[in-house]
Amino acid sequence: MDPAAIAQVAEESWPVVRDADELHDALSTLIVMSPVAQWEAWYEELVAQRRAMTVAGFWTCAERLELARAAYETRGDNREEAVTEILRGWLECSGPMTVAQMAARLQFDSAAIDAALLRLETQGQVLHGRFLSSTPEEQWCNRRVLARIHRLTVGRLRREIEPVTAAQYMAFLQRWQHVALSARLHGIDGTLQIVRQLEGYEIPTVAWEGQILPARVAGYKPEFLDRLCYSGDVMWGRLSPHPALEPREVENSRRVRPTRLAPISLFVRANAEELIVRRNDTGEALSHAAREILTTVEELRAPFFAEIVRATKRLPSEVEEALWQLVAAGLITADGFDALRSLSDAKRRLGERGLRARPRSSSGRWTLLQAATQKIDVEGFARRLLARWGVVFRDVIARESLAPRWRELLLVLRRMEARGEIRGGRFVAGFVGEQFALPEAVDALRAVRRTGETVRIRVGAYDPLSLAGIIVPAEAPDGTIPTVSEAG
Repeated sequence: MDPAAIAQVAEESWPVVRDADELHDALSTLIVMSPVAQWEAWYEELVAQRRAMTVAGFWTCAERLELARAAYETRGDNREEAVTEILRGWLECSGPMTVAQMAARLQFDSAAIDAALLRLETQGQVLHGRFLSSTPEEQWCNRRVLARIHRLTVGRLRREIEPVTAAQYMAFLQRWQHVALSARLHGIDGTLQIVRQLEGYEIPTVAWEGQILPARVAGYKPEFLDRLCYSGDVMWGRLSPHPALEPREVENSRRVRPTRLAPISLFVRANAEELIVRRNDTGEALSHAAREILTTVEELRAPFFAEIVRATKRLPSEVEEALWQLVAAGLITADGFDALRSLSDAKRRLGERGLRARPRSSSGRWTLLQAATQKIDVEGFARRLLARWGVVFRDVIARESLAPRWRELLLVLRRMEARGEIRGGRFVAGFVGEQFALPEAVDALRAVRRTGETVRIRVGAYDPLSLAGIIVPAEAPDGTIPTVSEAG
């Protein structure tokens, strides 16, 4: 929480005392109060009217006298209830306080305070936590007061942010997604980091190694991705449902047809259960050969290409075509990326006379792309979007084929902001709706705005950063993204 917001709300919550009647009102709420020198005359006036008196060195009012005496002069259940009521009144008029601070102000032992706070928490009156970085001890605060502090904190944080232009946001994204030359990554570790950032984003098969990875990993080699796949760190597969597998399409006898433009996602194997959604019944969308091979892969669990050929007694070319169809449908995957390269490259592994030296997809084992969930976890995907874009708003996720509905994401993002995990505000000018950002992304945006950086980087049509017509105006005639100076 913002210390200034805490101080402001605490000051506003404390009773205003300008005469004897207002002092009486304050005592009615607080129940007991240590003597205050500047209010002494008003207190004496109340005493003369028999509206106030002193108990155990504290001021109290006549209406609260029994509670004050029960708290300081007796023992038993009545005392516990009295201590609870006194803490209730004080927390309604104060900011967050530790148990030690309450004990010092009210002269109660820690055990009595802990028991009273537990009752108030059970009733939903107070919450506890660490609200100030300068106070490592746990603090307690009235629920209503804490809500006011939170609203004020969020408002102040949002007002601190100066939005950047759309072109400046693109300059930020080119660094954030490691497309800028100075921000590119290296080797196998760099490739894994790119997969983590882009997991759940679907791109045509041929574009992964034709456009995406070489643009982000300096000196990219296919063996980087192969080693990540064979080591079990990375998986690939289609995650979005194929239109032909939807019930309404089955009725129209639409078939799954293999194509090099089939959308494929790379993702970390450990996160597979969060991304793979259970498919509908394939029905008549698959060819007879594809259905047979799907059953064979399921029965043999993880067969090699040659094992599938022997089990089905089909020609290798038929098996290849069926595997490619199942990949396009999002029903199977392989433990190596080379298997996908083989299927998508029609000219690969041809002999000198135009005959294949061996089946194209003989590399690696084939397995079902098994689903563990009926629906993608919204909060988990919101975190992926934040990692991918730095700043998330409705327009920037227009091409996210797996993204939940914006309304569902909005609820999760608001909750993450309330927990202090992300920032909300207006980060990119010219777009309607709420925007949310990672704290480190906010700092990076400020740096871009401060330096006025201009970047001209050509990206492929399937690159996530191909946002011309969505975030920035249509691309220039030479295919480049408009620079800050051009679009600003």
